Amino acid sequence: MNKKAFCDILAKTLKKRVDNLKTNDNIDNLIEKTESSEIKFTGKVFNVEVKTVTLPDGRTSIREVVNHNGGACILPVDDENNCYLVSQFRSPFECVLLEAPAGKIENGEEFIECATRELTEETGYKASNIVDLGRMVCSPGYCGEVIGMFFATGLSYVGTNLDEGEFVNVIKMPLVEAVEMVVNNEIKDAKTQISILKAARRLGI
Repeated sequence: MNKKAFCDILAKTLKKRVDNLKTNDNIDNLIEKTESSEIKFTGKVFNVEVKTVTLPDGRTSIREVVNHNGGACILPVDDENNCYLVSQFRSPFECVLLEAPAGKIENGEEFIECATRELTEETGYKASNIVDLGRMVCSPGYCGEVIGMFFATGLSYVGTNLDEGEFVNVIKMPLVEAVEMVVNNEIKDAKTQISILKAARRLGI
């Protein structure tokens, strides 16, 4: 599912929710129209686009947008309800963060393909069962990145295959402990927080 398809589904879901509330609200009075756009920066991971838009009240404004192919994360959980996270250095924050295994979508990949690839690359595990936990948007005010979230069970170890220049430590812990770390803000990464809480809910933890 590409970003446009995701946004179309999101819009239809929102309209259905509004209709079900039986209010006079609708989303038509929220829509902006893009009048022009220009790519200001193109990198390996994303590009930056500057748009001129017409606002719902007729005025114009500028939107600075980060266009990103998206990514996927996956939370592996073993038969004893231990989960496997990875710790790695994150340059924007100049510190090490604890996260679910994750990565960028490569050209032509689906979310689940990216997630299963990253699971093996970063933790060395394959899974016989993968559950889709849904999608999240990271910073919708300026970034178009969409992340697919999954959790995996039925794990078997096959060995890691990290990307060049990638350094991670695999951390095993009880899923219930990971939930407490989310509640206590010890795990700060958003996709990881959501994945842990959703997986725990699915498993009755």
